[in-house]
Amino acid sequence: MKIKPLADRVVIKMCEAEEVTKGGIILTNAAKEKPQVAEVVEVGPGGMVDGKEIKMTVTKGDKVLISEYAGTKVKLDGEEYVIVRQNDILAIVE
Repeated sequence: MKIKPLADRVVIKMCEAEEVTKGGIILTNAAKEKPQVAEVVEVGPGGMVDGKEIKMTVTKGDKVLISEYAGTKVKLDGEEYVIVRQNDILAIVE
């Protein structure tokens, strides 16, 4: 199956959290920070949203930073994705 987002929505997949600190300490699952970096999987077409024209600025494959509690988690074919609005994306990571 494939997810095709509507309007100004973006489907992202969270990147894995680091398991070892820069100092070499191995982190347990409880000690890991929730990752805020994600990869864009699919992008909606944009268009009119709430009476405003929305132009999509992210593209498939971009690495992005998102708000900590943004989006809706969706599980599809054993993979976990998050669907967010474009305005929940804080930055593109280059």
